[in-house]
Amino acid sequence: MLRIRRFEEKAGQLYGMGLVGGFCHLYIGQEAVVVGVQLALAPGDQVITSYRDHGHMLATGMAPRGVMAELTGRAPGYSRGKGGSMHMFSREKNFFGGHGIVGAQVSIGTGLAFSNHYRGSANVAVAYMGEGASNQGQVFESFNLAALMKLPCVYVIENNRYGMGTSVERASASRNLSQNGAPWCIPGVQVDGMDVLAVHAAAQAAVAHCRDGNGPYLLEMKTYRYRGHSMSDPAKYRTREEVSEMREHHDPITAARAELLRLGVPEAELKSVEDEVKTLINDAADFAQTSPEPDAAELWTDILLENAHP
Repeated sequence: MLRIRRFEEKAGQLYGMGLVGGFCHLYIGQEAVVVGVQLALAPGDQVITSYRDHGHMLATGMAPRGVMAELTGRAPGYSRGKGGSMHMFSREKNFFGGHGIVGAQVSIGTGLAFSNHYRGSANVAVAYMGEGASNQGQVFESFNLAALMKLPCVYVIENNRYGMGTSVERASASRNLSQNGAPWCIPGVQVDGMDVLAVHAAAQAAVAHCRDGNGPYLLEMKTYRYRGHSMSDPAKYRTREEVSEMREHHDPITAARAELLRLGVPEAELKSVEDEVKTLINDAADFAQTSPEPDAAELWTDILLENAHP
């Protein structure tokens, strides 16, 4: 969680310096969700998410250097400097991308689960979405197919309470998003997404349900983002007091740190982790700024060309 937090803070700094182009959606405040879920997965399980994706990349094991280099459009980036914040992937880590179209990744995630089902694999696919995407038509179509075929897909709604400019209360008639799969008999639970242990416990149950052949499962993670929807969002639709309240009393990293101290982990060991993370992220930032830009020839790679008959 600390690695994700420090990475996102550094990414925000680089964006402010003009070194990150395009869009940039930070994950600060939501770290417990992806970390808790990832700890419940097994090798071979797949992950796919939306444009708020840096945390998911790091949680699946993608290297900070490669992710940061992609943010700055450099050749060593995961999409060779061509994808940017919202479009990088790692087949090695079974991370099937961040996706810029709202809700699109849910259909693709359902396809990953279908692939597991079709091939007789024991793997589970996890499809993350925000609360804003949870009412997209393609999401409900995905629910229907997944329930009909009993596909091994865990749908995770990261309900951080706000979309681009409005609250979930103003955008959704559903007041319990974990029950959005009820018409298709998809079980769902609400989880404190600021508590990594609560997230992990819920994810374990959901993954076991899917892996045992019982069909899809829905998790609504009640979480919170501290920054705007993207770097261009001043977030004037909420008060500073609200953000301060969440930071001071519900921060997932502060809570995890306090729990580790209560369990007897020495303060010096936690300080060592903090120092290690700081060094790692500074190294990633230096690497991203000093790496070469892509060769112009990259413009002609990864392009689908259909031969036209004369």
